[in-house]
Amino acid sequence: MTLGSEDAVARPRLGRAPSTTHAEISHVALTLFMERGFDQTTIDDIAREAGIGRRTLFRYFPSKNDLPWGDFGPLLDRMREQLSGMPDDIPMMEQLRIAVVEFNRVPEEEWPYHRRRMELLLHVPTLLAHSTLRYASWRRVVAEHVARRLELPEQDLIPQTMAWTCLGVCLAAYEKWLDDGAAPLLDLLDEAFRLIDERIDTKVVQAHRGARG
Repeated sequence: MTLGSEDAVARPRLGRAPSTTHAEISHVALTLFMERGFDQTTIDDIAREAGIGRRTLFRYFPSKNDLPWGDFGPLLDRMREQLSGMPDDIPMMEQLRIAVVEFNRVPEEEWPYHRRRMELLLHVPTLLAHSTLRYASWRRVVAEHVARRLELPEQDLIPQTMAWTCLGVCLAAYEKWLDDGAAPLLDLLDEAFRLIDERIDTKVVQAHRGARG
């Protein structure tokens, strides 16, 4: 069967346009995951609902585990670019706070999908191992920036500690958002970073100076 014929067979009823972007396909998958459960939803289910073939789906997402993450790579690239373009006179934790808040800023119509995404990524056991790989990519962006800012190797203790700390702050804000639902996620992220930024900035600078003698 050719790719074209596969897509034609998989496409739903006449008049429904197929999903052909990362966001559209991810939205279809997120909806099915929440309705049926992640483990109970198959790739064929998602392709059928999206109106595309399996091969087309795999051109956008290499595995089912990648679907909840949406278009994660370009978001990381934008975060990296934003951090690298920030003025040096902005304190480091302030830079990270701004970048993380912007990383999570999505259009209003995307918030229901973002909530579904985080519910899955934080609470579905099947996804936890894969999430570890994605979190590592996210931490790398933070560690790169801290290392560049302090003129340290990326694997130095300070950049790695900062990267893990920022991830922990984000996860705490996500959990509060999912549990509460009243406070906007961006406000929670902003508040959480402000709770730690002043102390961390001071201690990091002191530790950096001590390490350099």
